[in-house]
Amino acid sequence: MPELMPAIFLGHGNPMNAISTNSYTESWRRIGAQITKPKAILAISAHWYVPETSVTISSMPKTIHDFGGFPPELYRVQYPAPGDPQLARRVQQLLAPLPVNLDDSWGLDHGTWSVLVHVYPKAEIPVVQLSINETEPASFHFELGKKLAPLRDEGVLVVGSGNLVHNLHTYAWGRQLPEPYDWAVKFESEARQMMLAGDFEPLVRYESLGPEAKLSIPTPDHYLPLLYVLATRQPGESITFPVEGIDGGSISMLSVCVGG
Repeated sequence: MPELMPAIFLGHGNPMNAISTNSYTESWRRIGAQITKPKAILAISAHWYVPETSVTISSMPKTIHDFGGFPPELYRVQYPAPGDPQLARRVQQLLAPLPVNLDDSWGLDHGTWSVLVHVYPKAEIPVVQLSINETEPASFHFELGKKLAPLRDEGVLVVGSGNLVHNLHTYAWGRQLPEPYDWAVKFESEARQMMLAGDFEPLVRYESLGPEAKLSIPTPDHYLPLLYVLATRQPGESITFPVEGIDGGSISMLSVCVGG
C-alpha cells in the first residue's frame, strides 16, 4: 500500500514564474524534492473554469498557453507530461453520480504547468486535470474535494493551483516590490488561522467574511482550488505553508500543504 500522499495548493501567480528563478520557484522545486514521488497528479487549476465538470482523458495532454502579451520564450515552454486515462476514470467513479465528462480537447493549462515545470521538471509523472464548474457554489467544490480524498491513499498527489488572494485590478504591473495592501495581508492572515484551526466552514462561506474577502476574491476561480485541497484533509493532519509572500501588492503566493 502506498503511504498517504499530501495534498497541496500552490499559489501560481504570474505566468512568467514558469521561466523565472525566484524565491517562489525555488520553493516549488524544494517541494518536489521533499515529498514522496507520486504515482500520478490530479490538478485542479483556476484556468479550467467552465460550466461543467470534466476531466482530461488524453494520454498525451497538450501544453496550453492560455494567456496573452508575454515574451516569446514563455510560449515556447512545453510540459510533456503524460496523461493517465485510468486516473481520469477513477475520478469519474469517485464523483458519481455527478456527471463527469471525459475530455480529450483540453490539456495542461498554465495554472498546472507553470508550477509543475519547477516541482517536477522532468515531466515524467502523469497529470490529469479536473475542471472547476463555474455554475456551482463553493460548497459544491468543497464536497467534491471530500470525494477525491481517497486518491491520496492511492499514490496520487492532489494539486490545487490558484491564489488565495487574487485581485488583478489592484496588481502593481511593472512596479517593483510594492508593499502588500492591508486588506490582502489581513485576509491572508485570517485565512491561515482558520486553516491551522481546521475551521474550514468560514472559508467555504468566504463571501460572508467581510470587505477584505471581497477584495481578495473578486472572482472565485483562483480561490476554489484551495477548497478542493482542504477538503481532502484527514482528522489530525497538519497544515503547513511551504511558500509565502504577496506579489504585486495583491496576489498571495501562499502554498498550503495538507499532511506530508
